[in-house]
Amino acid sequence: MMYLAYQAQSDLINPARMLAQAALATLGAKALSGEPVSLRAAAAAYEMVTRAGISHERPPYRIFSVRDGNREVAVTEEVALALPFGSLLRFRKDVAAEQAKVLVVAPMSGHFATLLRNTVATLLQDHDVYITDWHNARDVPLSDGAFGYDDYVDTLIRFIEELGPDTHVVAVCQPCVQVLTAAAVMAQAGNPAQPRSMTLMAGPVDTRINPTTVNKLATERPIEWFRKNLIATVPARHAGAGRRVYPGFVQLGAFMAMNMGRHLNAHIDMFTHLATGASEEAEKIKTFYDEYFAVLDLPAEFYLETVQWIFQEARLAAGTLSYRGEKVDCRAIRKTSLLTVEGERDDICSLGQTASAHDLCSGLKPFRKRHHMQAGVGHYGVFSGRKWEGQIYPIVRNMIVASS
Repeated sequence: MMYLAYQAQSDLINPARMLAQAALATLGAKALSGEPVSLRAAAAAYEMVTRAGISHERPPYRIFSVRDGNREVAVTEEVALALPFGSLLRFRKDVAAEQAKVLVVAPMSGHFATLLRNTVATLLQDHDVYITDWHNARDVPLSDGAFGYDDYVDTLIRFIEELGPDTHVVAVCQPCVQVLTAAAVMAQAGNPAQPRSMTLMAGPVDTRINPTTVNKLATERPIEWFRKNLIATVPARHAGAGRRVYPGFVQLGAFMAMNMGRHLNAHIDMFTHLATGASEEAEKIKTFYDEYFAVLDLPAEFYLETVQWIFQEARLAAGTLSYRGEKVDCRAIRKTSLLTVEGERDDICSLGQTASAHDLCSGLKPFRKRHHMQAGVGHYGVFSGRKWEGQIYPIVRNMIVASS
């Protein structure tokens, strides 16, 4: 019923958005930058109405070129391997020299992998970059089966094997735990494609350390509450009809509620900028919310197992996690170098939660391990923005070079 109610509400709003779009087109693009002021204000109001909704389609990466040495080179996207719940997407550069392969593992947590656009663009300067381009679960037919924690790990291993034994993995946020699991599973099996290095950035390896508000919200109710109240069935109109999912619009609502005042002020600022002709300032806000309001549904199995196994029970850190019936032992990791990165002001994944991976990987020699705490950044600043580009990325690059 939850998904049907959301769909009905969206259908009711659509005519108003279409009318506003038509009115905006009638006024013309010049209305947002020209005179009189009343015309700009009307156009701004119409544009705000057209934006009153969320998208379920993946936004474009918009990475068309990158600086490589002293020249600008073209970048094209190509799917290296397509699986039902995600594709291995390559950002191919127009260069002849062979560069280290880097697999960026994006979160499957309500937003598309395009959220890591800046992460990818920065890594592309020196590397051959791939990303886990997760699909919207509501578009995956039931015939493709379920997708839980172990399936996520299977997918990572399959992608790493596709890239080969010289791969370096960079995990951002939630999948740090799955990457660590995959590395341990591959090490325990003696898999020849074990990655050269893994960089874990702002991930919940041990949520028992310095619990955040997010951690507390996950532990204050039993898993059955999440199953009963947050899981919905995809309506008949979509390719994944009948699939049980954690809807992206529910995740977005939770995020919005945490900082509602900030989001309201941002939209007031957007309207003001549009109405006064400050198009550059307005565009910055629009670009952010185009990404923020593009949501992805998670398979119910993966979401519930993530909540219970990672956030409620911290199974990997506690030594109780199993993969396909076998205990996961991070001590088996001996060939994959480890770099952990945390943000001083991270209120989603606090200090110590990611660094705990070093204790788990006790089989690694000290020279294969490094930790970095970045001062002055929150969660997103760890993998996006000026400090990521200027201070964190050089450390990641050095780890990759040292492990190649």
